[in-house]
Amino acid sequence: MNPVNYLYLAALLFAIGASGVLVRRNAIVVFMCVELMLNACNLALVTFSRMHGNLDGQIVAFFTMVVAAAEVVVGLAIIVSLFRSRHSASVDDASLMKL
Repeated sequence: MNPVNYLYLAALLFAIGASGVLVRRNAIVVFMCVELMLNACNLALVTFSRMHGNLDGQIVAFFTMVVAAAEVVVGLAIIVSLFRSRHSASVDDASLMKL
């Protein structure tokens, strides 16, 4: 398969994730869309790494996945805390957490 097709797929995944972040109000769905955008960037990094014949992009993508795993833990903890206090997972309620 042509490597350019992987870049098109990465752009499509990023666009889907960006539209989900802009349109949705549920914090879990927004969080999943952010992760989709992050995985699209990883796919582009690995594709460019493969096209240029070095491992730099793959190493960066690996470390990005490690950081994303930590982000998932912290992000879901915040969402669960928001849900327990407000009984809703809406991002509009997140601004009320400071009260």
